[in-house]
Amino acid sequence: MDEVAGAIADPVRRQILVMLRGGRLSAGQIAEHFQISRPAVSRHLRVLRQSGLVRDELVGRRRLYELDAGRFTELTTWLAQFVQPSSWEHRLDALETEVYRTRREGRSRGAPDQAKENTA
Repeated sequence: MDEVAGAIADPVRRQILVMLRGGRLSAGQIAEHFQISRPAVSRHLRVLRQSGLVRDELVGRRRLYELDAGRFTELTTWLAQFVQPSSWEHRLDALETEVYRTRREGRSRGAPDQAKENTA
């Protein structure tokens, strides 16, 4: 988790991750979006690769990079403890509780009526 958090600490690396959500890109395609040198972009890609957030594949003469979002799971689980549920989530939870309560009451009231119908 620390390695992932460290990798996403840099704004350039976060932007690269956002770019890779759309699919595989070469280092050159990624570098075109930045005002930094290609070697600097390569260093950022290496950090992302070492943290496991990005995979690379050599296709012909090009190295293509793609996102491996599975590495975010541990970090997002840890961060979730700090996020307060929205008011909508509370309301939906209350609605769900009410629906289950109403169903349960309906079953307990409806069961004897159904037994009477079956005997008639």
